[in-house]
Order: sequence, then C-alpha cells, then structure tokens
Amino acid sequence: MTRNPFLNALATVTYIAIIAAFLSFVPKFIPEPVTPIAPILGMLSLFVFSAAVTAYLMLGAPLQLLLDGKKREGIALFVKTLAAFAGIAAVLSGVVLSLSL
Repeated sequence: MTRNPFLNALATVTYIAIIAAFLSFVPKFIPEPVTPIAPILGMLSLFVFSAAVTAYLMLGAPLQLLLDGKKREGIALFVKTLAAFAGIAAVLSGVVLSLSL
C-alpha cells in the first residue's frame, strides 16, 4: 500500500499472477476429491482471501487519504491506480494472447 499508483497496480498484478500460477500447477498434485464440498470450500475461501488482499492493495492508500480528509487526493489516487492496473493488465493480456497464437 503506497501512494504510487503504478506500484499498487503492479503489486495487484503480481498477486494475481502468483494465484494463477498456483492454480495451474497445484491440481496436478492433488488427488480427486471424494466429496464436491472440498473444492467449493477451497475456491470460496480463495475468493474471499483474494478480495481482501486486492482491496488492501488497490484501496488501502486511497481510503487512508479519504479518512485523513484528503478526499480529492484519495479519489485521484484510486482512479490512477485503476488506470495503471488496466494498462498493465491490457499489456500482459496482449502478450499472453500473442504467445498462445
């Protein structure tokens, strides 16, 4: 959580990449579940955890600014962080798509 929107976005993209790598490699080592409840619980838990981590990375600093009475700065930081995230995600998506062709 910094006041640098690019670093906040980069941290979020890095977290997403780690989770994606984890989800692509781990199923090879896990046996088939006996009951369907285990994967459901696992994915819902990961979803809630990821929502909390992403909220901290994307909203932490803007929310702190907002609570400090710096509404304009908080909103500006949030919008810049979203724009940086969208740009990084678009570039990475383009790279991944071009590699898969």
